[in-house]
Amino acid sequence: MLKQRIIAVLPILNGIVVQSMGFKRFLPVGKPPVAVEHLNRWGIDEIAMLDISRSASSGFALQTYVADVAPYCLVPLAAGGGIRTIDHVRDVIKSGADRVILNTAVFDNPALLSHAAERFGIQCIIAAIDARQTDGGRYEAFVDGGARATGMHPIQLAKQAEDSGAGEILLQNIDRDGAKTGYELELIEEVASAVSIPVIALGGVGVPNHFLPAAKIEGVGGLAAGNYFHYTEHTATVAKAALAAGGVRLRHDSYADYRESKINAQGRLQKLPDKKLEALLFVHYTDEVI
Repeated sequence: MLKQRIIAVLPILNGIVVQSMGFKRFLPVGKPPVAVEHLNRWGIDEIAMLDISRSASSGFALQTYVADVAPYCLVPLAAGGGIRTIDHVRDVIKSGADRVILNTAVFDNPALLSHAAERFGIQCIIAAIDARQTDGGRYEAFVDGGARATGMHPIQLAKQAEDSGAGEILLQNIDRDGAKTGYELELIEEVASAVSIPVIALGGVGVPNHFLPAAKIEGVGGLAAGNYFHYTEHTATVAKAALAAGGVRLRHDSYADYRESKINAQGRLQKLPDKKLEALLFVHYTDEVI
C-alpha cells in the first residue's frame, strides 16, 4: 500500500493566493511563490494550484502562474483552472507542472481527458469534481467554479472521468469549503468505492485530526486542504504527527518532526513544560528545522 500524501491547495484569484469560503467569499493570502516556498519548508508532499479567476477577459493565465512558482517548488506540482484544449494541457506541463487538473472539461469535453491521457499519460490527469447536496438531499456535481449544475451524481461523473482517462479524482464538497467541519466522509467513501483510481479528499479541514478518518477510507490516495495551511496550522508536519499517531503511513521529508510529541484530542501539539521551553532558548536550530 502506498503512503498517504498531504496536498496543499492554492486557490489563485487574479494572481493572488486566497482563502476560499463556500466558493463565494475570498480573503487574500499572498503571492504564489511565497506560499510555495513556505509549504516546501514545512514538509508538504504535493501542491495543487487552481486558478479560480474565471474571467474571460484575462485569457488563459494558468501557464504564467505555473512558470512563476515552478522554480520554487521542490515537490510535485499540479495545476488547473480554465483548461479547455490539449494546447492548454501542453502549455501548463511545459511551464513546469507535473500534472494538470480538469474540472469543467470533465463534464463538457470528456474527449479532452482521453486525448490528454493518451498524449501525456494518465498519471498526468486529475479530474476535479465539485459537489454539493441539492434540496432533495441528493449529491450533484457542479462545474464552472460551482456555478453550473451538471445533473450528474458525483459517482457518475467520477466513473465517466475514469473511463475517459483520468488517473485520479480530486473530490470536494462545495459547502465544506472553508467550513472547518471536516471532510464529507460519506461522499468520499461512496466515490472511492465506485472507481478504481485514487481519490483525493478536499474541503473542510479545520484541525489535524480531520485528516485521519479520510486517510483510512480505502481508495483515498491523497489528503488535501487549502485554508488550513494558510490560516490554521501553517505546516504539514503537525498533520503528519497526528496521522502517524493514528497509525497512518506517511512520508517524512522535513527536518521538522513532531511524531514524538504529545498530541491532544484535536490532533494539535500539546504545550511543552515551561522548564523545557526555557532550555530551548539556548538551543541552535538550522533554518531547515525552524
